[in-house]
Amino acid sequence: QVQLQESGGGLVQAGGSLRLSCAASGRTSSSNVMGWFRQAPGKEREFVAVINWSGDSTYYGDSVKGRFTISRENAKNTVYLQMNMLKPVDTAVYYCTAGRRWPPGYNPDYWGQGTQVTVSS
Repeated sequence: QVQLQESGGGLVQAGGSLRLSCAASGRTSSSNVMGWFRQAPGKEREFVAVINWSGDSTYYGDSVKGRFTISRENAKNTVYLQMNMLKPVDTAVYYCTAGRRWPPGYNPDYWGQGTQVTVSS
């Protein structure tokens, strides 16, 4: 089992930045791919980004490319999502995830509880 705990969500104005963190615990070695999904009210969950174990490969959803950056710090078992140039459409609950396959086959085995990000216009 892997436990994931997100933090860093909040309210920000359009054009601003936020950094989300995800602390992993448990059998983290079983999940070499970590990433983020998000879900806005009334919409389906949307893929955001993933990163591999070594941190040298990343993959982003089209809607966040060029604005969001995913990174990880294995010594702390933590993954980050730096979100810049935020837009109201980025408003959603952001979920940290962990899995084994790389996109487009990424289907997380574990999910965090989620953290709310709200972008005001």
